[in-house]
Amino acid sequence: MRLFSALFSSGDILTQLINLAKELNIKYCENEPMKNHTTFKIGGPAALMVFPESEAQVSRIVKCCRDTSIRLIAIGNGSNLLVSDKGTDACVMCMESGFSDIRLIDDETVFAQSGAPLIRLCRFALDNGLTGLEFAYGIPGSCGGAAFMNAGAYGGEMKDVLVKCSHIDENGNTGFLVGKDIQLSYRRSAYYDNGCIITGLYLKLKKGDKGKIKAKMDELIQRRKDKQPLEFPSAGSTFKRPEGYFAGALIEECGLKGRTVGGAQVSEKHAGFVINKGNATCSDVLELCRVCRETVMKKKGVKLEMEIRVTE
Repeated sequence: MRLFSALFSSGDILTQLINLAKELNIKYCENEPMKNHTTFKIGGPAALMVFPESEAQVSRIVKCCRDTSIRLIAIGNGSNLLVSDKGTDACVMCMESGFSDIRLIDDETVFAQSGAPLIRLCRFALDNGLTGLEFAYGIPGSCGGAAFMNAGAYGGEMKDVLVKCSHIDENGNTGFLVGKDIQLSYRRSAYYDNGCIITGLYLKLKKGDKGKIKAKMDELIQRRKDKQPLEFPSAGSTFKRPEGYFAGALIEECGLKGRTVGGAQVSEKHAGFVINKGNATCSDVLELCRVCRETVMKKKGVKLEMEIRVTE
């Protein structure tokens, strides 16, 4: 049984996308559970999910969605995403499997497609004796997601190494953003607002000592294991860091560490993480986040802003 929304009710618009996927030999799934494509392991079905393997395929899907007014959502491995329990009537474009190439452009420049796991990019840099990405080792996300939100940790950010992004724009055309035009700032980039789908990243690294690079990566991954609840599904840090504060510390100081709503819990290991302790729903997570935000504002006078992207 297909998931039809009001959007699909005027004529079988969904069939147009399915026929296009068949024409282009693109793998697709109807009513695909989004919980299988997010690190939170939460989310109802997507009306249609497609798995393109080339920019030409992405371009055709973008144009079809534009022409039929179907909402399009592009994802990598869903590491920073919370999807409604009801699912989404959008066409979800999964870049994870078809856009996973990583290669050297020159001795110090690496190209990575947007669906490649960030952790594999870090290992690629290590294998080639390139330093600059150690901070990203263990960040649970795709390369495209890392660029989209300017991922960072332990004193480093993507803006330190990212020099160029390739993309498909809202009209299905290929393009690039270079340098300052990417507008990288704290957990944000130009891609938040421009409607483009990132397809590739160009990163400028530096030659380094493999032993030192590996030692730094090992140190940081151990710090993550020691301090973060990696044993439970989550979307990473739940809230952005308020200026002058740390979200986790504020939440803990308000006595919310370990607080639960349904299957969602403020991690007992790190209060900056809301985790799926077991069969949590999107509603559970959102309610727990509301409690955290309202309590911190009331007791500390600090506004917490969600880092997780929520979609329906």
